[in-house]
Amino acid sequence: MTQTLEISDELMDRLESHLEEDESTEELIEELVSMYETEGTFLQEGYSE
Repeated sequence: MTQTLEISDELMDRLESHLEEDESTEELIEELVSMYETEGTFLQEGYSE
């Protein structure tokens, strides 16, 4: 089942600023969710606790 998600223009701009060449916003969101499910948290490059 497909769900529709509404996001603000500001959030869309932020997402679009992180897109790689030929990557859609939907693909980026899928990648972020997958990372979160696998790692349990979002990781930042160069960040450690």
